[in-house]
Amino acid sequence: MTPATYDVVAIGNAIVDILAQADDAFIAEQGMTKGSMQLMFSPAEADALYAKMGPGREVSGGSAANTIAGIAALGGKCGFIGQVADDQLGQVFKHDINAAGIRFDTPPRAGEPTTARCLIFVTPDGQRTMNTFLGASQFLPEHAIDREMIAGGAILYLEGYLWDPEEPRAAMRAAIDVARAAGRRVAFTLSDVFCISRHGDDFRQLMADGLIDILFANENELLALCQTEDFEAAVAQAAAQVPVLVVTRSEHGAIAVKDGERVAVAAEPIARVVDTTGAGDLFAAGFLHGQAQGRDVATSLRMGALCAAEIISHYGARPEVDLKAMVAAKLG
Repeated sequence: MTPATYDVVAIGNAIVDILAQADDAFIAEQGMTKGSMQLMFSPAEADALYAKMGPGREVSGGSAANTIAGIAALGGKCGFIGQVADDQLGQVFKHDINAAGIRFDTPPRAGEPTTARCLIFVTPDGQRTMNTFLGASQFLPEHAIDREMIAGGAILYLEGYLWDPEEPRAAMRAAIDVARAAGRRVAFTLSDVFCISRHGDDFRQLMADGLIDILFANENELLALCQTEDFEAAVAQAAAQVPVLVVTRSEHGAIAVKDGERVAVAAEPIARVVDTTGAGDLFAAGFLHGQAQGRDVATSLRMGALCAAEIISHYGARPEVDLKAMVAAKLG
């Protein structure tokens, strides 16, 4: 096996996040469920809601893109594959992610639909309510994946959110084959319970076929995947099928099981939760960076907890401190 050129290469939705503060009354008036993510199915619907937002800021987002940006901030060498449109938001996404030191050169897609956007309303308690128009991100074709970059990544990271549409699902299956042929590890995040409700059989088959080396889930996702209400039973079931299982449990920290050995980490204490956007994404960033560096599971879990704590202490899913220096100060 040749040495890896990249620590992690990710495939995911290429989304521009637009964040603004809002109060509970606004959330209720718009008929949103606080703390949830709901899809919008037309640019007009997205434009109408955008017009009602207060002052906001734009940053390249998407679950796997947030993770890869976190790894780059930790000092990792990364690549990202995702579909944008040939429009202004597509340029915003590309500039932002390239500026973070991440290789991203998936060709933009001409015509409709527009680049994906996520309108995020953050309430004073730190909860984020997301409204996502997936647009061009759902049309990543298999021929657009960079096989050489995937083969050169120590870890291929895939997000469950992108499993829904047919084109990117085929692209990710092809990417798994490329990574496997190159002797690389494949990491997969379940993303959301609704992804499991639609594609749980696919995910369980990927595990049964031995195609996932590192599986990320939160507690609810794990229960849905294993079709049980018993957390310990779910952990045992999933851990038997993947070499490394990572389960985040919000304020209760996280656990990982590797080769039958279970390790736990407490949530990192912070003064105040400001915005939970990207907490799971940055946890994955810390853990994956630790794994790419050859750290043990316990240290990788701690790195994940440190990164998640930093991200929920401010608005947005991109770090505002030097993550590399912060982790070095805590862990050496």
